[in-house]
Amino acid sequence: MTLSRELIQLAYEDACRCEIEALKPGNVHLFADGHGMSAEHFLASASVSSLPLTDPDLPVGQRILRAVQVTRQAVGTNTNLGIILLSAPLACAAEMKGELRHNLGSVLDDMTMDDTKAVFEAIVLASPGGLGSAETHDVREEPKAHLLDAMREAAGRDRIARQYVTHFEDVFGTGLKAFEAAASRDERGMWPTVFAYMAFLAGFPDSHVARKHGAAVAGQVQEEAASVRTSLESIREEAARIELLMEFDRRLKARGINPGTSADLTVACILVHSLGVKLAQTER
Repeated sequence: MTLSRELIQLAYEDACRCEIEALKPGNVHLFADGHGMSAEHFLASASVSSLPLTDPDLPVGQRILRAVQVTRQAVGTNTNLGIILLSAPLACAAEMKGELRHNLGSVLDDMTMDDTKAVFEAIVLASPGGLGSAETHDVREEPKAHLLDAMREAAGRDRIARQYVTHFEDVFGTGLKAFEAAASRDERGMWPTVFAYMAFLAGFPDSHVARKHGAAVAGQVQEEAASVRTSLESIREEAARIELLMEFDRRLKARGINPGTSADLTVACILVHSLGVKLAQTER
């Protein structure tokens, strides 16, 4: 069973909306803006990017490039490069018959040099924070190797790249596991999303933070997140949870720290969950 374009588009927009509605310390969310961006920027980005991202007539590289292009036209800044890089292969996989993660592996392995060129162009256009030059596989140059080779070289320092060469190991493992565990505990509303985000933030140093502030700061943020997550798990009263997270949010934003990679991975894990739910519904 496969999903229609309309259902995949709905799943993507829902995942982006759920992520922005959740209180994710250090990021933009409905509880607080940050880093010169608002929740409206992200919701608008999701709306315009969903069309090219789910276009069945486009190869995955062009989906990524065109989604970045329309986002820049709509909001004038990079709100969603990581989200697009993660979501486009998932959208392609959902169009295929069979199990989603197996299909995802096929999508990634079958990407071409044309896809590579389009992805490099998208990354340069988005100008993500902390983007620098590289001795090999520099995105500002004509690609000389396959995208997966470039992602493999970057995987040790970039968690988005790591997903491409592990078939989204962190998304299906760390994030989806935390999201579904929270849901099974009868967590409602934003809380499964929050627990997925905190699992990423406490699980490993955030790549975006490391690029902008260095490995030491990224490691410190990870330690702080682990402590906050432990406290969060022991609190049941919603107001107290929100107070705990908002205090962490203020501390991070006061230092200019935006764990953007953890947020991007969170969108991807919600998208995987939503696609799974929709596939199950269509099979009934």
